[in-house]
Amino acid sequence: MLDANQKYSASFGDKGTLALPPARRFAILTCMDARLDPAKYAGLAEGDAHVIRNAGGRASDDAIRSLVISYKLLGTREFFVIHHTNCGMEFFSNEVMRGLLASSLETAELTPSGFRDVGRGPGSTAGEQVDWLTIKDQKQAVLDDVERIRTHPLIPKSIPIYGFIYDVQSGKLIEVEGAQDAGKAA
Repeated sequence: MLDANQKYSASFGDKGTLALPPARRFAILTCMDARLDPAKYAGLAEGDAHVIRNAGGRASDDAIRSLVISYKLLGTREFFVIHHTNCGMEFFSNEVMRGLLASSLETAELTPSGFRDVGRGPGSTAGEQVDWLTIKDQKQAVLDDVERIRTHPLIPKSIPIYGFIYDVQSGKLIEVEGAQDAGKAA
């Protein structure tokens, strides 16, 4: 990583003069999955947009905190919620995650029948206090996140919110039916 950074910084050019607000005035909330490259699938260059990432691309309290900062202090005018196919958040439930953590803190293994703990204890019950925001239905999760952002008291009604699913097999963004209506600006 440090070698790559040396090469990058050697040709950094005038990027140090980019403005703090995003040039294209929008923010993307998406998943942390390593297969997703928002700069590529959304045609972004450095300085173009805010990209907020977490497991599942969910509208968690922290994601909403970032969106509020994005519009209130840095002038974004549109939000995009982008989940994706074959998301790891579809492969477990709160109960499964809590059980795995209670058993051990080591990395679990994904098998055809789900995640299996292969580590040794001790584990921790602290996972009982976390809503892991797992996904049972990808389209519904996008709609839920768009609606959560739309109805949040700190998000102005003038900001449109769009919902998409990125197809990891084709690279295409697919608009979620009903998301545009749910996120429509007033």
